[in-house]
Amino acid sequence: MKKLILSAALASAVVFSPAFAGNTTDKSKAKTEKAVKADKTLKVNTAASKLVWNGKKVTGEHTGNINVSNGNLLIAKNKLVGGTFDIDMNSITCTDITDAEYNGKFVGHMKADDFFATDKYPKATFKITNLAPIKGAKPGAANYNVTGDLTIKGITKPVTFPATVKVEGNKATAQGTATVDRTKYDIKYGSKSFFESIGDKAINDDFTLNFNVVAQQ
Repeated sequence: MKKLILSAALASAVVFSPAFAGNTTDKSKAKTEKAVKADKTLKVNTAASKLVWNGKKVTGEHTGNINVSNGNLLIAKNKLVGGTFDIDMNSITCTDITDAEYNGKFVGHMKADDFFATDKYPKATFKITNLAPIKGAKPGAANYNVTGDLTIKGITKPVTFPATVKVEGNKATAQGTATVDRTKYDIKYGSKSFFESIGDKAINDDFTLNFNVVAQQ
């Protein structure tokens, strides 16, 4: 039976191997202060928002969806300055396995202790800590590098990824792909980094999260 390849990202890179490292800079502190002084809070539209995960292994890959269960984006002077959202880990699905029995076993394994242990950790969270405009960004392309704290299985690590952010009146959207190193969240199953002799059964440490978050008043 194939095992989920959730790579390292929700990361994810949602998503990210380009994980942000280092201490908070004065610039990021300033951004955080601006987020606190936001003049508008937009609630995440969970029905319109979407997270798609993808994990790869030596012999293939799998993909599926995860639901955003709650969240908000903070706006100041018509710009995104912060935000937090929750991810319902029990909502995880696999969309590429067509056999119902195998699909159920696969998703059950993702929810088990080998991967996300959703009975103990039903929620993942992401909190924006810094937004850095990308100079010379073309229309429709990523215009911000977003840094935030991603919590999975009770473990919080910083991640950074490019995103296309739009704020129009009382509506804001953020789209992009984050790469997450799953081993940083104690998800080591099938990782060649920890099991060198695993051969062609190895699962990539990184997994990606493609996101489209919509928030409005």
